[in-house]
Amino acid sequence: MARPRIVVVGAGFAGFTAARELGKLSRGGAEIVVLNPTDYFLYLPLLPEVAAGILEPRRVTVSLQAALPGVRQILGEADGFDLRQRTVTYRDPEGRAGSIGYHRLVIAAGSVNKLLPVPGVTKYAHGFRGIPEALYLRDHVTRQIELAADARTEQEQRARCTFVVVGAGYTGTEVAAQGVLFTRALTAHRPELRDRVRWILLDTAERVLPSLDRRLADASDRVLRERGVEVLLRTSVKEATEDGVHLSTGDFVPTRSLIWCVGVRPDPLVTAAGLPLREGRIVVDEYLTVPGHPDVYVIGDAAAVPDLTRPGEITGMTAQHAVRQGAVAAKNIAASYGTGRRRPYKHHDLGFVVDLGGFDSAANPLGVPVKGFPAKVVTRGYHLLSMPGNRVRVAADWLLDAVLPRQGVQLGLVPGESVPLDSASPEEQTSGSSV
Repeated sequence: MARPRIVVVGAGFAGFTAARELGKLSRGGAEIVVLNPTDYFLYLPLLPEVAAGILEPRRVTVSLQAALPGVRQILGEADGFDLRQRTVTYRDPEGRAGSIGYHRLVIAAGSVNKLLPVPGVTKYAHGFRGIPEALYLRDHVTRQIELAADARTEQEQRARCTFVVVGAGYTGTEVAAQGVLFTRALTAHRPELRDRVRWILLDTAERVLPSLDRRLADASDRVLRERGVEVLLRTSVKEATEDGVHLSTGDFVPTRSLIWCVGVRPDPLVTAAGLPLREGRIVVDEYLTVPGHPDVYVIGDAAAVPDLTRPGEITGMTAQHAVRQGAVAAKNIAASYGTGRRRPYKHHDLGFVVDLGGFDSAANPLGVPVKGFPAKVVTRGYHLLSMPGNRVRVAADWLLDAVLPRQGVQLGLVPGESVPLDSASPEEQTSGSSV
């Protein structure tokens, strides 16, 4: 290798930020390579709006070639690491094997859906981790409303009009909040179904958005209930079947729609490195390097990063941490080549934003709780500032949605068997939008 080669595995929030910063810092002095299954960076916080028909899917995808000038892209999925030989092996989209050597390695593999040992869930539930799942959900919800209009029995109609979202964290709350508005638009010309649509949001926690400020969580809960969402707390799914779900309360809910938003787990790729793990994540020091392997950096959901603000704990799996760790890792890699100095990863929480659809949001930027329309302004402003591209297109879609009715049609691009829960797209986790 004629010049230092830095390989970044994964182009979610952590990997994308690391590659972008490395490109700026190296100024062509190093070869920056990104290995990723897709040719785009996915802005996950806006995925619920794709599922609800507000945004077109390309609005939340940013071309890696366009956004990372000077960075080489390899389209493929990593499947192994040889830390002694300093190589990464991968498979390209056509199944062909490949490998690449490195001087510095950044593992930013991201996360996948968290699975729980609940009978029937992997067969009948669908996750919410990438573009395929969002497109499938949009088609599925539309299809259920259309089939409900011609249902043979009242029981079938009610089942098709019932949508169950499991997990009242950031993703689940936003999916339910946007979903109820979407089905309201779909039934605008089907008055016989308007009173039949039922959205249920359930969680084992004592309140929705348990990690958010109590006042904002309560305000979000109130918005959901006012829209007709049934919020079932301290409740879990005991079994999923073709006809519906059995709840821990003993109730059975007839439904054809089970949306799984219970959280995420690190991508199984992290085990391929053969490195020490903590809570399924690779152990790193405060400089984001693997002990004993100073040339290997791990960031984002794949890394168990010590939280210097809370000794003994590790940082959460959020976009906020992923972005900042990506920037720190890039600077520390540059420091290893004599540019700048190493610095430990230490964060200060800037708050969170949750989009509840319509004119409602909840946010606590810099710890200041905001709700309602002012929070909506903060939320959308934050997203436009955070997106590395497509800002004008996103803003245009928002404007059009505010003045025009949504198009409730099926595209049929993603069949259900293409998005099984146990193999959802391994994109970077947002766990809600972090400021």
